[in-house]
Amino acid sequence: MNDPIVAAAGPRPKRFSQEEWDARVQLAAAYRIVDHLGWGELIYNHISLRVPGPEPHFLINPFGLHYREVRASNLVKVDVRGNIVGASDWPINPAGFTFHGKIHERIADAHCVMHIHTTPTMAVCCLDEGLSYTNFYAAQLYGKVAYHEFEGITVHADEGERILASASGKPVLLLRNHGPVTIARTLPQCLALMWLVQRACEVQLATLSMGRPRPIAQPVLEACVRDSLQFDARYGAGQDSFDALQRLIDRIDPTYRS
Repeated sequence: MNDPIVAAAGPRPKRFSQEEWDARVQLAAAYRIVDHLGWGELIYNHISLRVPGPEPHFLINPFGLHYREVRASNLVKVDVRGNIVGASDWPINPAGFTFHGKIHERIADAHCVMHIHTTPTMAVCCLDEGLSYTNFYAAQLYGKVAYHEFEGITVHADEGERILASASGKPVLLLRNHGPVTIARTLPQCLALMWLVQRACEVQLATLSMGRPRPIAQPVLEACVRDSLQFDARYGAGQDSFDALQRLIDRIDPTYRS
């Protein structure tokens, strides 16, 4: 019996090493997963992933394509300045690499950077108090969140330095009045962190609609961070959930593998 996933994938293009191709397939899957979760924003927002190897090169989505159109072969390879490496039929969004590139360049373990604009996460970014550590999901992010003041659309290179300084080594950065950024050593962990942020914000908005949140004691918050599966290497720090979502996408449309 023919395997539809194998048929959709086809052979690896010879211009890509096996390591780069594997990274491309994983990142293309992530774009389809983000779309499936309803986190898309027309053709905007970005997930960038480091290409394995000695060169500081990264993959990002082609500007102009919907996330459902992203495939392993059409992802764009860039350097830390956002210059396209090799050939590409598509440009990249100039706002997409202003801070991604600076984070990748200066944080050794920042192999993946993700940015979204969902309504719950943006709403929390617009609150003076920001994220409230008063629910199950937010508790797992205690001590992991930094903030950056809104400066407008992120197309100016000099803001990259300020965003980097604001992040101060934290894996979650909330751009005030804008949206969240997650930073991680792997794509699955980056997605898992964003899932926590998304759920925490959804619950926070629901709670605020009913009244004042009930506080959680600091020792309990600290325990939640220690016990979170999203930071637990025994569960791949998000790898298991990513694998499950990728299997789901494979059943829906495996053409992202081509």
